Amino acid sequence: MNIKLLFLGITLSLMQLAQAQQSGKEKPNFIFIFSDDQRYDLIGALGHPEVLTPNLDRLVKAGSAFTHAYNMGAWNGAVCVASRAMMISGLSVWDAQAQEKNFQQMADAGQFWPQLLEKSGYETYMTGKWHVKADAESVFQNVVHVRPGMPNQTPEGYSRPKSETDTTWQPWDTRFEGFWKGGKHWSEVLADDALGFLDQASKRASPFMMYLAFNAPHDPRQAPKEFVDLYPVESIALPASHMDRYPYKDSIGLSEKLRDEALAPFPRTAYSVRKNIQEYYAIISHMDAQIGKILDALEQSGKADNTYILFTADHGLAVGHHGLMGKQNMFDHSVRAPLLLVGPGVPKGKKYQQQVYLQDVSATILDLAGIEKPKTTVFNSLMPYIKEDAPSAYPSIYSSYLNLQRMVRTDRYKLIFYPKLNKTLVFDLEKDPKELRDRSDDPAYEGVKRQLLVLLADQQRAVNDPLGTILP
Repeated sequence: MNIKLLFLGITLSLMQLAQAQQSGKEKPNFIFIFSDDQRYDLIGALGHPEVLTPNLDRLVKAGSAFTHAYNMGAWNGAVCVASRAMMISGLSVWDAQAQEKNFQQMADAGQFWPQLLEKSGYETYMTGKWHVKADAESVFQNVVHVRPGMPNQTPEGYSRPKSETDTTWQPWDTRFEGFWKGGKHWSEVLADDALGFLDQASKRASPFMMYLAFNAPHDPRQAPKEFVDLYPVESIALPASHMDRYPYKDSIGLSEKLRDEALAPFPRTAYSVRKNIQEYYAIISHMDAQIGKILDALEQSGKADNTYILFTADHGLAVGHHGLMGKQNMFDHSVRAPLLLVGPGVPKGKKYQQQVYLQDVSATILDLAGIEKPKTTVFNSLMPYIKEDAPSAYPSIYSSYLNLQRMVRTDRYKLIFYPKLNKTLVFDLEKDPKELRDRSDDPAYEGVKRQLLVLLADQQRAVNDPLGTILP
């Protein structure tokens, strides 16, 4: 009898081992592509056909787009720092700020989601922009070309162009280094890195996760001349919200002293805005070409059918909207980013309008890998929307900038609050998606305004907002 039990135990153990091995083979791969400063609609297939992005269009058609993805805010002018801190840690904006000093200890303890994937049998890989206060080498198994927050700028790159004849700085001029530092454009180096890893991964059975973080399209917005020539400056349309200067800029931290806002002259001229937009579109198209190389290599690797591709940016960018140039504001062009998901079981060509945070990417990868997310992760998987078209996991979307700006947004309405001015703006996004008409003093919106103030106060409590709450 004991021999039979022993034999049964051995048999069960072998079956469990076989199942585990089979399960390991079936684990999906992940390619996470993270761009920098890309506005939510700057993908041709998402309603901006004048921007040429054939490879991002491939992803839109091959999978699903989440059209309302937001960044929760920032505690300094480098908004990407907060966005990426939240992405890697799963913490909300102010908790991420509070814990940032402990990020290296958290990495050493294996607490970040790439490390959870590694513990589950994944090979992890990273190249490109990092800008997180922990060594990338302590978070990923394979790391190459760790880039800083941005390529170097030069004095010639600011307050330009001063006139239509100002050609001092050109996006293809390698003398100014920036993306050209080292001899090859950083976006092209990233593509080369990714192709090298995919070639290796194609020969291995273990699942992989690639974290591919472009610095593009952050300034200095440099691209080869053939990409700039795709966008004749005279063909560039000015934003509907174009103005010489934003009236509240100085009181909300967006004066000429802010680096991003100093990129173009004050007051904003139509030509300087068009020229900056031209260069913005060009570097996006150049990045898109590199993404195309990565997608082609994935197909050639034989791993495509079992690979999820996720694409987002750390936030958007104004580039002339509302008289602003940077991302340090609460308008959708700056707090909203593209978010794409492609892979097994993901509907093709579908758009989801549920409000989400772009940091939901991390929870989604863990969910698809069959790994329980940490209890400290406040962000949520996108899969309930895919599987059952669930309502948004967030009753409203919150965002912030320093102690100078706050935002709350529902499906239809947005409230922006400027604490130093005690100024409130209200927008009806259904009637006014470009946020051109403030309704805060309109009696017809008084009830909406009150409801939004309550929602903002609730969100402030939930994220431990250092300002306290707008309402008692």
